[in-house]
Amino acid sequence: MKKKYHRPKLYPKQHAAIFDPHRYSFIEATTKAGKTAGCIAWIVEQAIGAKRIGQNYWWVAPVSDQALIAFRRCMRAIPKNMFTANISLKTITLFNGAVIWFKSGDKPNSLYGEDVFAAVLDEASRMKEDAYIAIRSTLTFTRGPVRIIGNVRGRKNWFFRLARVAERQQTLGQEPREYGYHKIIADDAVTAGVLDAKEIEDAREQLPEQAFRELYLAEPSDDGGNPFGLKEIEACKKPKGWLSGKPAKWWGWDFAKKVDYFVGIGLDEDGAVARFERWQGVPWGESTNRVVDMTAECAALADSTGVGDPIVEAIQKRLSEERFVGYQFTSQSKQKLMEGLALSIQSRTVWFPDGVIVQELEQFEYELTRTGVRYSAPAGYHDDCVCALALAVMCRATAAPTMVEVTGDMLQQIARMPRRRVY
Repeated sequence: MKKKYHRPKLYPKQHAAIFDPHRYSFIEATTKAGKTAGCIAWIVEQAIGAKRIGQNYWWVAPVSDQALIAFRRCMRAIPKNMFTANISLKTITLFNGAVIWFKSGDKPNSLYGEDVFAAVLDEASRMKEDAYIAIRSTLTFTRGPVRIIGNVRGRKNWFFRLARVAERQQTLGQEPREYGYHKIIADDAVTAGVLDAKEIEDAREQLPEQAFRELYLAEPSDDGGNPFGLKEIEACKKPKGWLSGKPAKWWGWDFAKKVDYFVGIGLDEDGAVARFERWQGVPWGESTNRVVDMTAECAALADSTGVGDPIVEAIQKRLSEERFVGYQFTSQSKQKLMEGLALSIQSRTVWFPDGVIVQELEQFEYELTRTGVRYSAPAGYHDDCVCALALAVMCRATAAPTMVEVTGDMLQQIARMPRRRVY
């Protein structure tokens, strides 16, 4: 029985990148430009061309949830009479016996062993290099082709490095070569009718400049996803152990959660760090007493999310709600908080000592999600100092220039302020 499969319509740049005749095609593309849909068509067609039953074709994403998204999209793209699916294994077996697997690259050692006849590496700039090495080994015997796709995310990753090799070979016209290189930006997708121009302009206004340029223009930053800028952090850095020597007027507090640290940072009238307090494993009562003693005569903004809520309430009973204000972290409120810190760092209006504060600032990352930009430390690292510094900066930003008296209303106004663009 004949089976009919029709390739979905691809716009010219999309088709040229994904159906590149070279064995390897490195595709740096804007978000939502159609690279995933095109590569689903490509991997299905590779599997339809299998020479024997049981040949393996892989789709690998950085984590299991991303692989599941591609798995579901692939099932919707193939006529139902052409395949059977195993939901638990995330496999699609075609009518000819070829098997498409949707895997996570989170544990690279699990990727060794199989012979793979074609592969797609999705979100490659976010994938571990060890995963790429493992997948490359599975293609050795078969000499299978591979499509390596993703957004640009800084310069310090294997995807960016190999894309430059492919681009150089293409630019120099080196032959023979196995690498193809393609770049698809937002304007290409808008011209093709895949994305709406107004949506791109909205993103330009709403996102940090660095995030927008990487995600929509495929232009790498030097900072590997750092929202503050490594050069800007360096420009605001003082020697290790340095404090301004002036009284602290504005405090930011981030309270410990599980293995995290209690961190308090006090800024002086110039925006320089005057006090830096950090501890771990101290009983709640004693920690509360320390915070009260340090901030009794100052304005303070404190993380009141989760375990922070009862701590803030306890401190407010001893001080006042006007001077000690809680700040609830949501994805939107944290984005505003970090954009404010980024603006202060990039405009050189905050100064801090070298050491753990600088380490956390340099490690901090952003990631685009469905609801906006998510800011956090990499897995296994802390961001307590970053949060405390950002809260102190926000506390100072909402204070009256004369500093006659800082009220709770003034501190809470920041939550209603329009989002500021970071340059």
